[in-house]
Amino acid sequence: MVLLISLALAWHWLMRRLEAANRADWGGKWLNRLDGLNRIFCHRFHRLSHEELQFPPRGGALLASNHVSGLDPLLLIAASPRPLRFMIAREQYERWWLRWLFRAIGCIPVERSRNPRAAFHAARAALERGEIVALFPHGRIHLDEHPPIPLKRGVALMAGMTGVPIIPARVEGVRGAGLTVGAVAMRSNARVRAFTPIYCSPRGGIECLEKLAQNLTFRVHADRTVHSRLEHPTRPA
Repeated sequence: MVLLISLALAWHWLMRRLEAANRADWGGKWLNRLDGLNRIFCHRFHRLSHEELQFPPRGGALLASNHVSGLDPLLLIAASPRPLRFMIAREQYERWWLRWLFRAIGCIPVERSRNPRAAFHAARAALERGEIVALFPHGRIHLDEHPPIPLKRGVALMAGMTGVPIIPARVEGVRGAGLTVGAVAMRSNARVRAFTPIYCSPRGGIECLEKLAQNLTFRVHADRTVHSRLEHPTRPA
């Protein structure tokens, strides 16, 4: 009996801690508790520090970040005051042990080997409902020491069509950079840097991508920025 009471008290204490750590309303008690757990994990284990992401107080926005590891989504969620709907590759979305979670938090699967229009329209609908859609415009893990690759055009196209701002963010200090699952288990001194929102006109996609690239790439010196090459406009990513 004493053991059962102790377990019940410990469980109650844990739930209270998770609820106290929660900062974004995901629309359900258990999802909010998971949000609290993730924030504790990222701040305590990965020693996350972050600047304030400049989201509008209401309405849609696009969060665009560099992509260095599988830890990045957890760090961005822990740094965000609002829920994030990530666009992720279909093959990642269909992992059976995570599919329930991806569905619960509203991830948008992208068919990278096929026509991605369905994902594009789903993301646009979420933005028009006033949600935050998060994506990695490099399209895959890309480290600062890698050769430059084009940014995907879809982020600028969605911003121009919907009128929502692009909120640039840069993930740094991840010890397991280049890894997916392994990066989650390797303790880091992680940081999320935030930048001024970018607004795109329907025909200003190239300029928007240039501004975004300047934020997402590593600044080697105070007077020099490494620029990513831009993708020739073809279709939404």
